[in-house]
Amino acid sequence: MNAKSETLTPAAQLARDNPVRFPHESAEYRAARTSLLAEEIELRRHLERVAAQRRALPPGGAVTGDYRFQGEEGPVDFAGLFGTKQTLAVYSAMFGPQREKPCPMCTNLLGGWAGNAADIDQRLSLVVVARSPIERLVAWKRERGWKNLRLYTDLTDAYSRDYFGLLPDGSEIPALNVFTRRDGTVRHFWSGEMTGSTADPGQDPRGAPDLAPLWNVLDVTPEGRGTDWYPALDYP
Repeated sequence: MNAKSETLTPAAQLARDNPVRFPHESAEYRAARTSLLAEEIELRRHLERVAAQRRALPPGGAVTGDYRFQGEEGPVDFAGLFGTKQTLAVYSAMFGPQREKPCPMCTNLLGGWAGNAADIDQRLSLVVVARSPIERLVAWKRERGWKNLRLYTDLTDAYSRDYFGLLPDGSEIPALNVFTRRDGTVRHFWSGEMTGSTADPGQDPRGAPDLAPLWNVLDVTPEGRGTDWYPALDYP
């Protein structure tokens, strides 16, 4: 534990001193809510500790593959995905040429990110890579109304294979990888590595924190995420 965390006011005390009260709540409700608030404060602090540990990772592997992409403005190499930024986040979407339609879960996630893409772009380069031709990706983007997301086709599948968007058996999985460009060297920084092998019993594979706004909203409701519902591409 670092010096900063040692000086923090205990979560239980912060929760106990919380002045928020709602009309007609019972003493039983307030006691349970105060206990939960202490856990939420601890969760917030744990998320920050994990984020700090992530930021402190040693340099990752150098990116040396001959990766080629096709964007809306033409072909680009891997370094070109950075643009003017020093950090690059690449989301591998499940929309290969064999798919009639894109993955609904990837679509839902990216729909949430699309509203923040212009803000994210102030800090880093965010791109979406998929294996379908760029014309299909552009049509997908227009259908969803994604104004600021940048989409690219992986022209050779090499990037998708090396960074786990495409498995050896040819199946696709979603992947988020972050890269850095420092002192002229491009390196892998971090990837979401929580897959089916790390899932807890009774849960679908998920990362932490969950990067999809949908699930975070559902987590604060009494119904929760449920066990048999997933987002669709379209609704009646």
